[in-house]
Amino acid sequence: MPLDTGDHAPAFTLPGAGGAEISLDALLGRKVVLYFYPKDDTSGCTLEAQGFNALGDAFAEAGAVVVGVSPDSVKSHDKFRAKYDLTFPLASDESKAMLEAYGVWVEKSMYGRKYMGVERTTVLIDAQGRIARIWPKVKVPGHAEEVLAAARALA
Repeated sequence: MPLDTGDHAPAFTLPGAGGAEISLDALLGRKVVLYFYPKDDTSGCTLEAQGFNALGDAFAEAGAVVVGVSPDSVKSHDKFRAKYDLTFPLASDESKAMLEAYGVWVEKSMYGRKYMGVERTTVLIDAQGRIARIWPKVKVPGHAEEVLAAARALA
């Protein structure tokens, strides 16, 4: 069953870049922006990461923490963060269990070939751990600004 606004966000604990552990339980009490992206260091994913990174102070002022999630390895995340000076955590879900729980590990199609991959999606979670808003099939330009506006508006 797909997630909807008002639902409890599925709990997760994942390894993060730099050896950190990232869990929803540890983030409760703050707004959480989970953005799911297909692959480190690809053009769209890099632009999206840079968009969120550029607004890092504004997200912090809005009481929100940004976490990027992809099926890439922690080693890949470490390189990606270093290359682009990303200041927010990246979580690695190589098992895809969390990606599946959030409904973003889906069948995709490119040039007539079907394959499984991450549907670029952002989920805003309130301080109580409930889903406040979902952006499916994200288009990168202007997206981080839109998410910031929603985080600011969230009580």
